[in-house]
Formats: sequence, C-alpha cells, structure tokens
Amino acid sequence: MKKQKILTVVICAAVLLSASLLSGYWNRNTNGRALIVGFVYSEDESTPYTANFVQAQRGLEEEFGDRVKVLTRSNVLSDDAERPMQELVREGCQVIFINMDTDIPVTLAMEYPDVEFCQISMPDISLEGTPENYHTFNGEIYQARYVSGIIAGMKLRQLLDSGVLLPGNALVGYVGANSTPEVVSGFTAFFLGVRSMAPEAIMKVRYTGSWSNFSREKEETGKLIDEGCVIIAQHVNTKAPAIVCEEAAAAGKTVYHVGYHQSMMDVAPSCALVSIRTNWTPYVIEAVQAVINKQNIEENVQANAHGRDLSAGFESGWVELMDLNSSIAADGSQEKAGKVIDGLKKGRIKVFYGNYTGVNPRNSADRIDLNNEYIENQNSSNPTFCYILDHYIQVEN
Repeated sequence: MKKQKILTVVICAAVLLSASLLSGYWNRNTNGRALIVGFVYSEDESTPYTANFVQAQRGLEEEFGDRVKVLTRSNVLSDDAERPMQELVREGCQVIFINMDTDIPVTLAMEYPDVEFCQISMPDISLEGTPENYHTFNGEIYQARYVSGIIAGMKLRQLLDSGVLLPGNALVGYVGANSTPEVVSGFTAFFLGVRSMAPEAIMKVRYTGSWSNFSREKEETGKLIDEGCVIIAQHVNTKAPAIVCEEAAAAGKTVYHVGYHQSMMDVAPSCALVSIRTNWTPYVIEAVQAVINKQNIEENVQANAHGRDLSAGFESGWVELMDLNSSIAADGSQEKAGKVIDGLKKGRIKVFYGNYTGVNPRNSADRIDLNNEYIENQNSSNPTFCYILDHYIQVEN
C-alpha cells in the first residue's frame, strides 16, 4: 500500500511538471494570449464551397480551443475585399486565411509584414515579387476527381452490361464554372477515371460562367440530362446540379450525380453516387501551429512545396472521397476506390496518361499527346492542365 501511494505521488508530480512545461512553452511563444486567426470567405455556409472551408475553421477551433480566437468575414466581394481584411488586421489577426480570388492579400502583406496571409492559389496570382508573409495553397483535387470518375465508370459499366444502356448511349456530363485550367484539369481527370472502367464513354461539358449561380447551374444540368447524360459531375459551388438530377430521377430518367465540396445525399438521396472535397483542415491547423511556434509555415506543413505555395493529395489527407452511396453504386466500388487511392498515395498511378491527344482551346497551336504523361501540380498548387481531349470531350458552350 505504501509503495502504491509513493507511485501515485510520483505520477502526479510528473503530470504537474509536464503541464508546467507546456504552459511555459505556450507563454514563451504567444505571451499567454490567444492567437487571433481571421477567415475571409467569398460566400457563406449556404454554399457548399464555403461550408466546406468552414469545416477547417471549426477543426482549428476544436484542435486549439481557447489558444485561438477566430474572426470571420463572409460574403466578401472581390472589389471590396480590402476593407474587411483591414478590419481583421486592426482587430489583431496574426494569420488570415482567404478562400477567394483577389490580389488584395498581396498588397496587404507588403503593408503588414507581421501578419501571415494565406490564400487559396488562383491561376492569375503569382508568388513572384510577393513578400515572405504571403502564402498560397491548394489541394491536388484531380486525384479525388479521378477516383470519383472510376466509381462513375463502374456504374456506367453496370448499366451497359445489364442492357439498361446501349454502347452508343454511354454519355456523361459535367457542369463547370468556366474554361480555366482548374476546371479543365478536373473534368479531364474525372473523365479519364470513367473511361478506365467504361471505354465507350463520351463526355459533354457545359459552363455556367460563374462559380455560384443556382439558376444557371440548374439550366445547364437540365440540358445535359435532356441530351442523354446518365451521370453528371460538377465543378460549381451550389447544390443545383444534384437537385436537378434528383428531380429527373424521380420523373423516371436514368441519371446519377457526383458531387463536390460536400455530400449531396440530403438533396439527392436516390441518385447521389459519391462526392469529393478538398479538406482544408490539415493546412489550416499546421499553418497556425507554425505561427504559434514562430516557425516558417512551409517547413511546418506536410505537403509538396513550390516555394511558398503548397499542395497535397490523399497522402496528406488534403482531398477526400465522401459518402459513397452503396445502395446504388456498382458492386466492388468501395474496394476499387480504396486500391486506387492507395496507388495514388504511393505515386504508382498515372492519371493524365493514355492514348489521347488534346488541344488548348485558347491556342489551337498548343497541343498535347498523353502517351507522354502530364504530371499535374508538379510546379504549382493551382492546376495547369488545360487541354480538351480530341474526339471524347465535347464542350457545348
């Protein structure tokens, strides 16, 4: 009994000493105050895009508790972005995350060298000439699009083999915001996944001209369904494509949906096949930890570094497959997805590769032959593949 009491005292002392050391470490690195972290959102939680990013904000709050204080600005317009960002700086933010396309953070980073500005990478934003406290990041989402394409291709294969579809009707659709490399890279990766399972597949793409336009997304999705597309994926920010697919399925049409940013099961329970998303949480948590520790962000985040620009895929948990609908997915979809994800993590799978040629729609002299693999995100976190595959992908507008 005496030995047990002595052991208890020793353990308690060790716990108290550890707590004291941790407290001292915290006080040395933050002066005992909560780190103030800002988030600037182009939209609010009513859209899947920002709702997905808010998950990272909440993951940060759960991870650090009262060691951080979070301030947010939502529905920020690009031409009015400076005002809310200036407010966050004045309110003491030491690191600010921005999920929108604007060059304001670069200007403010020059003005406020003690604040870290972390912005999702955009095609027209370069790190050249930017200050050390400006950073960009993005998930290697092409990986998740490829896997979701495989799941869609397995469903298409099932429909073909069962006679529900004839080979000439193996048509998939894609609702994209615009013709930027980010969108083109995504729908190409998706389509190559589809064709790895169903080589008969052809894809039609329709652009909405906006990242978030509910009525236009509904319109373009409806057109794709009317044209015979039986599986429709999206790279736009609302739930409109999923809702239209569900309405069409309820009316007796054969159509399935692949979602983006969040699960679409709530609005399309009978046709939502699977969803994918970029998981911003690892970057946000590790970047904040770097600021707390007074370390360089790029040295503290587990990702592929392109200078002060970071990207990562399945291997670091930056992209995810969500809510595979086992009630409608083809048999073996989960197992196949798991094997492909493992192969992507280990660098064993070539996505932009195969007997395909393509053309840059903005420069007809710029062509590509995918018998030589194109490696996406090799030099930038923002996607760069910009070629429309000959014969197999039709852009309708």
